[in-house]
Amino acid sequence: MVDARESAADPDARIFVISVAAELAGMHAQTLRTYDRLGLVTPHRTTGGGRRYSPRDVALLREVQRLSQDEGVNLAGIKRIIELTNQVEALQMRVTELATELAQVHAGYRRDLLPAPRNNALVVWKPRNPRQQ
Repeated sequence: MVDARESAADPDARIFVISVAAELAGMHAQTLRTYDRLGLVTPHRTTGGGRRYSPRDVALLREVQRLSQDEGVNLAGIKRIIELTNQVEALQMRVTELATELAQVHAGYRRDLLPAPRNNALVVWKPRNPRQQ
């Protein structure tokens, strides 16, 4: 059996069977099955096919319920919100990775070898008048 302290430390620990997850989310187990079928919340599957929910899954179930009941969003809209939220989180992680990588590259530069800032000034070239020579 998984210790409750472990589940609090790991939001992705797959520890709740469907009946427990349903109770924690304040829903009926059949609702969780429907949400799984629609792709709103996808729990881990055991080798026997049983669903195992993580604390993160339960929080998502609560958010689905809130969006549906309090905000009046339909299930298709909720699915899109979840997809976009996941996409934003993935992009934020990628930006963090790139910023870290960029900082490491810049840390390796010697200050005297940095390129000079570009000057966007316009210089007009005017040829000499051949008669004035």
